[in-house]
Amino acid sequence: MSSSQRSSNLLHVAMFPFLAAGHQIAFLQLSNKLAQRGHRVSFLLTNKTKLKFESYNLYPNLITFIPLAVPHIDGLPLGTETMADVSRSMAPLFLNVIDKMSIQVEPVLRDLKPNIVFYDFFHWIPSLARPLGVKSILYSTLDALTVAYLFLPIRELQLPKGEDLDETQLLQPPPGFPDSSIYLHLHEARGSLDYYKDFASGMTTLEFARKCLKECDAWCFRTCREIDGAFSDCLETHYKKQIVLAGPVIDFPPSSSILEERWISWLDGFKTGSVVYCAFGSECVLEKDKLQELLLGFEMTGLPFLVALKPPFGAESVEEALPEGFQERVKGRGMVYGGWVQQQLILRHPSVGCFISHCGAASIWEALVNDCQLVLLPQGGEQFLSARRISTYLNAGVEIERREEDGWFNRESVLKAIKMVMDEDSKVGTEFSEKSDVFS
Repeated sequence: MSSSQRSSNLLHVAMFPFLAAGHQIAFLQLSNKLAQRGHRVSFLLTNKTKLKFESYNLYPNLITFIPLAVPHIDGLPLGTETMADVSRSMAPLFLNVIDKMSIQVEPVLRDLKPNIVFYDFFHWIPSLARPLGVKSILYSTLDALTVAYLFLPIRELQLPKGEDLDETQLLQPPPGFPDSSIYLHLHEARGSLDYYKDFASGMTTLEFARKCLKECDAWCFRTCREIDGAFSDCLETHYKKQIVLAGPVIDFPPSSSILEERWISWLDGFKTGSVVYCAFGSECVLEKDKLQELLLGFEMTGLPFLVALKPPFGAESVEEALPEGFQERVKGRGMVYGGWVQQQLILRHPSVGCFISHCGAASIWEALVNDCQLVLLPQGGEQFLSARRISTYLNAGVEIERREEDGWFNRESVLKAIKMVMDEDSKVGTEFSEKSDVFS
């Protein structure tokens, strides 16, 4: 193919993710993959996040950040730009920015004239894009399994008119779901009811998702057929909408990236595959009693461990929330850190043999492409079904046992799960290692 032919096949793509870190990072990773293939990307984001994400832009010659002002809404702190800037109680109020930003985006799209625009919560994007001849693609940060379990149209048919769904109706998958072995526990189903409550603009999350989906030209998931093929096919059949699977879309650190010396020197002190690593992403915060129970479980294993978790609710630092005498007892083999770490590089270190994950989408993919055992402790929303997919559907990880009614776990259940995958004579760990070779 000549250079002129290659040039004619290149696209100009616009990206407009919802104003939350998980959405923006996922869209930026997709942008990097597109730019790697020579496509030009215009990335719409806020002034504050522009500075934050500049270092994640691997192709600044092809990916251009276009900052937008976030309209102020009475009741929110001045300077609010993302979901991270508001408390949980303020989140519903912040969602009102969705409808208020179209007036800024319409002239931007008109000036950019992209071939395609990827979006998620901004449901009015297709109506702005269509008159400009721009194709719109709904890029879902939820996986196809979760969407199929919670949002298949059959869920509505189970309800008497005018009544709300209750948690017992979510314990089992809906008719037509591809795998009957996947289910929710009572506490998980209760938490998932939020998807059927008011979300924004007087609509539930379910209604909002349908509105986002109705007008788009295609639907895209960050997954592959080996993991989500049956569920995406199910959605395509029910919604009559073309679905594209983008693959894992992981930004691997460049070969020049080096793990910080403090972590290298610490991890190098342990034998291959012996270290337990635990991290719950950039937004998950535990209650103090849960954090302590988790750490005491790590202590009981006798294994070296590295924990990177945010300070629990009510604590200024993670150190002040540690169990009494904990630091002295685990000195030399246990490290607890309350800041950001280079997770992908840590997972690649040969000493790391087990990853305790909250089942966030990015973390799960980073684990699957690395040679480590997976122990699952989901914390909310789609993470419950993601854990069930890994443990039941793929049989590639083990979940920490929890109390059915409220999801409480204890140090003994943490110990049990880790021993199941880390003991040298563990058949479970051997089976999981063989399965992980498919992804790594």
